[in-house]
Amino acid sequence: MSNNRPVVGRGVTRRTFSLGIGAVASYALLNGPKSSARAAEPKQGGHLRIAIARGDTSDNLDPSILNNTHPINVTWQLRNNLVEIGANSEAVPELAESWEPSKDAKTWHFKLRKGVMFHNGKTFDAEDAAYSINYHTRPGSKSGAAGFLSDVESVKSDGSDTLVVTLKNGNADLPYMLGDYHLQVVPAGTTDFSDGMGTGGYTLVEYEPGVRALVKRNPNYWKAGRAHVDEIETLVIADDNARTTALRTNQIDVMNAVDLKTIGLLKRVAEVKILEMTGKKHYTLPMLTDRAPYNNPDVRMALKLAINRQELLDKVLAGHGALGNDQPIAASNRFFAQLPQREYDPEQARSLIKKAGMENTVFQLHAADAAFAGAVDTATLFQAHAAAAGIKIEVVREPNDGYWSNVWRKKDFAMAYWSGRPTEDWMFSSAYQTGASWNDSNWSNPRFDEVLKLARAELDDSKRAELYKEAQLLVRDDGGVIIPMFANDVIAHRQNVMYDKPSAAWELDGLRCGERWWFA
Repeated sequence: MSNNRPVVGRGVTRRTFSLGIGAVASYALLNGPKSSARAAEPKQGGHLRIAIARGDTSDNLDPSILNNTHPINVTWQLRNNLVEIGANSEAVPELAESWEPSKDAKTWHFKLRKGVMFHNGKTFDAEDAAYSINYHTRPGSKSGAAGFLSDVESVKSDGSDTLVVTLKNGNADLPYMLGDYHLQVVPAGTTDFSDGMGTGGYTLVEYEPGVRALVKRNPNYWKAGRAHVDEIETLVIADDNARTTALRTNQIDVMNAVDLKTIGLLKRVAEVKILEMTGKKHYTLPMLTDRAPYNNPDVRMALKLAINRQELLDKVLAGHGALGNDQPIAASNRFFAQLPQREYDPEQARSLIKKAGMENTVFQLHAADAAFAGAVDTATLFQAHAAAAGIKIEVVREPNDGYWSNVWRKKDFAMAYWSGRPTEDWMFSSAYQTGASWNDSNWSNPRFDEVLKLARAELDDSKRAELYKEAQLLVRDDGGVIIPMFANDVIAHRQNVMYDKPSAAWELDGLRCGERWWFA
C-alpha cells in the first residue's frame, strides 16, 4: 500500500527496539468524568501524528504476539475487543453488549452487538468472536494471552449473536481479561494479519514495522462518538531528543515516554501540554530461574537486597513514580497488599551471596533503553549498588532494535518493563503462573499456582484479598523478578489535542488515543 503524504519524522534518528460478576456498563461510562482537557464536544477531521518510543522491525499485526507500544496502539485503531477497559479500569461493553455468568462463574454468556461490519464488509458474528479467542489457546500457541486463558475449556457460538465461554474453574474477572490487547476481534479463519482487518474506527493504508503506520477513518464505523480524525500517522521515534524536538517544532502532535530529565524545559513550551498519570507500569529485571545461578533462591534474594530503589526513583524517574517491592501489583489495584517495603541491605546481600558460594561470580545484566527510558542508567546504578555488597555485575549493552526478540526471555538476566494489568489475576496469570507464555523469569511455584486458582474463583472479597496478599508475598520473596520502581506514564501533546478523562490502564489513554482523541 502506498500514500503520497510526506512522512513526518523520516529525517530524525530512530533507535528502535520496545467487575464484578454480571456487571453491565453503558457507553456513557467509556470516558468517565470529563477532564479539564476537554474544551468542547469532539470535532471531526485532521491528521493526527503520534510518536511512540517503542517499536521494532520484527513487529507485526498478529494480535497473539503484540508486545510493543507501537503495534498495540496501531491495531487498536483498526480493531475492537469484546470488552473495553474504561477510564476507571472498569469492564465496558464493546463488541459484546452484555454478559451473564453462572453462579459459580464457570460459564459465561456474552450477548454480541448486531449490525457491526468488518472493513471488508463481512458482518461480525459469534463465529468471529469464538475464533478470536480460540486462536490464542490453539495447540502450540505462543500467544501472550495463553497464560491467562489457560482455564478456558471451550469457546463456542450459540447462534449468531451469543458467545458461550466455559471455564475449568470459576473466574470473576473474565470480562476484564477479554479487554486485553491480544484479544482483538478478527474475522474467523484469519491467519494473515498484515491487512489489519477489523471492525475498528480506521482502516490500514500503510504499515512499516518499527517505523510507521498510516490509517484512514472507517466511514462505516459502528461506534458513535469515536474515531474523530480523518487520518492517523503513528511513528516510531525511539530517540528521546528527536521525539521531543519533533513535538516542539510541530512535526508531531502526541508523544509518549517524555524524557524526565528534560521535562522542565518541555513544560515551558506554551504550545505543549504534559499529561502525567499514575498507573500500573513497572520496570523489572527478570532472572531466568530455571538456569544457574538464578535457580538459587539465595542468589535471587541477594540481588533484590543489593539494589537501591530510592536512588533509582530519584535519579532515573526524577520522582515520577513510586518504589517497587518485587511484586507487580500496584497501589491502584483493588487487592494491593501493603507489605513491608524491601530496603537496600548490602550486608545481608553479601551474606547471601557468600552462602550461595557465588562471591566470585560475575552476573551479566543485559540492558538497552529499548526496555524502558533509563534502562541502561538503571543497570549502571545497580552495578554500583551491588559492588558495595561485593557482588560483581557486568552491564552488557544490547542494540535497541530487536531487543524484545533477541534479549528478553533469551538472556539469563535482563532489563524489561510491564505496562501492568487492570486486575491481579490478569497480571499474575500473564507473567507469573507456571508455564505462562510471558512468564519472563520461567518461575514456577506450586503454592503460588494453587493460591492463584483459589483467588480467581473466590467470590468473597475479604477471602480474595487474603489470597492475593499471599500471592504477592510469594512473588516478592521467592520470585525471579526484581521490581525496583513503578513509573508514572508521562506523555506530551500539542495544546490543540483534546480528550476526555484518559484511562490509566495503559499509557496513551489505555493505548486507544487514536480512537478517543481529537483536535480543538
